[in-house]
Amino acid sequence: MEFLDYTVLRVIWWALLGVLLIGFAVTDGFDMGVASLLPFVAKTETEKRVAINTIGPVWEGNQVWLILGGGAIFAAWPALYAVSFSGFYFAMFIALVALILRPVAFKFRSKRECTQWRAMWDLALFIGGLVPALIFGVAVGNVLLGVPFYFDDTLRPFYDGNLFGLLNPFALVTGVLSVLMLSTHGALWLSLKASGQVQARANMIAMWTIPLVGVVFVLLGVVVHLWLPGFVITSEVVTDGPSNPLLKEVSIVTGGWGSNFDTYPLFWIAPLVGLAGLVVAWFAMLMRIEWVAFVGSKLSIGGIITTVGLSMFPFILPSSKDPSQSLTVWDASSSELTLFIMLIATLIFMPLILAYTAWVFKVLFGRVTEEYVEDNQHTVY
Repeated sequence: MEFLDYTVLRVIWWALLGVLLIGFAVTDGFDMGVASLLPFVAKTETEKRVAINTIGPVWEGNQVWLILGGGAIFAAWPALYAVSFSGFYFAMFIALVALILRPVAFKFRSKRECTQWRAMWDLALFIGGLVPALIFGVAVGNVLLGVPFYFDDTLRPFYDGNLFGLLNPFALVTGVLSVLMLSTHGALWLSLKASGQVQARANMIAMWTIPLVGVVFVLLGVVVHLWLPGFVITSEVVTDGPSNPLLKEVSIVTGGWGSNFDTYPLFWIAPLVGLAGLVVAWFAMLMRIEWVAFVGSKLSIGGIITTVGLSMFPFILPSSKDPSQSLTVWDASSSELTLFIMLIATLIFMPLILAYTAWVFKVLFGRVTEEYVEDNQHTVY
């Protein structure tokens, strides 16, 4: 079909990658947020179990989005997969270890009625929520700065960085934004699903963190748009050519990431949606309309992640070592046939995943109360 040529398929899969990342952030994001807030919203054993059981039935399904995102990168963007998973190897290993701690903590925490035993698994839950949120945000910051990789003449990738090089000031601030964003999402989930003191404390936290997310997002946006070096393609752009990142010229320009917003004014919708979602969430919390606040949080996450993607387009992994070897939408994808077959599979299975997810949340609708936890001591987490 002519309307699905190589160029269009590449853009579609760039957009689908963004959808999968947003899907992960708005679903598993509140799981990580609740876990990272556990020491602050729950003081007694019953309160801790209330918080844990708001996410206990859904966290496994929510992690599907992470698996789908990794699979999409592997199949649709093999060069991106090769460079990022080797370059960020130790950081991703730490994130995965933290994510593995979470299901283990869910399963083992209630097996013994021992204060020290449960405190150990509470710490594991906290680490499993905070560390991945921080690392994912730090990774985004490093992508915006450029990653120190290059290719040889045979397109073998080489990475010159290390774990500590990822911990630069700008990336740490993006990591803080990620933690704040997902913690806010978790607090609003607790406001919607918990009760009693857990809900009250979550409400108070959300009222502080919602504006903090907005402030950090705006400050980072100003820095990126005006001062941060960005990448710009200076040679002829071939959108339907071979996937070879060695065939273009790229320059680093101060404020280069903001050029897309100057060229395409409609792109400003994304950051505006991000900020509008925060405003909606804050006023909804004032009026105690919890479900509206949670929807506002989803909108803000979608707007913030989309803002990053649009500012970088068509780059998906810029190289600070050799900018001209940066990976873009036009030179890092799989073949046209592969993208087409994957698109057909996505159109079949994505609606099924969405329908199942909606059904699960409908079945599990309702608040978790202390009375429910106490009456079901041996069947809940």
